[in-house]
Amino acid sequence: MKKLQIVAPILFLLAFSAGAFAQEAKPYHEGPVWDLGFIHAKAGMEDRYLRYIAGDWKREQEALKKAGIVLDYKVITTEAHSPSDFNVILMTEYKDLASMEANEDKAEQIAMQLVGGEQKMEGGYVDRASYREVLGGRLAREIILEPKGAMK
Repeated sequence: MKKLQIVAPILFLLAFSAGAFAQEAKPYHEGPVWDLGFIHAKAGMEDRYLRYIAGDWKREQEALKKAGIVLDYKVITTEAHSPSDFNVILMTEYKDLASMEANEDKAEQIAMQLVGGEQKMEGGYVDRASYREVLGGRLAREIILEPKGAMK
C-alpha cells in the first residue's frame, strides 16, 4: 500500500507532464536559409543591372540549382528611400546553413567555370561597380507557420 502511495503521484505527474509537453509544441518550425543581397542600382542604370541579373546572375543560379547547391532564387525590386538605399534584393535559398557552408567550394568552382576564370570574374566585379553598389547582405531563416512534421 505504501508503494502505491508513492508510485501513484509519480505516475500522475508523468502523465500530466507528457500532456503539457504535447500541448506546448510550437505552431511553427525553422525552414530553409536565405542569403539576401541588398543592392543599389545607380540612377538611370536599373535596366542595365536587371539585364545582368537576367543573364549572367540567373545562369549562375540555375547552374547551382541544377547541381543541388541551391533550392531557389528570387529578385525583388523596391523603391530606394534615399540615394544610398537599396533598390534591388537578390535572394538565394539553401536547404540549411550546413549545406550552404559545405558547398561553398563547389559553388565557387561552378561560378568560375561559367565566367571563364578568376580574371574575368574580377573584371565583371569592376564593370558592375560602375552601375551598382553592393550595400550589404544578410542570412535569414525562413519560418514555416506549421508544427514540425505537419503535412500540407
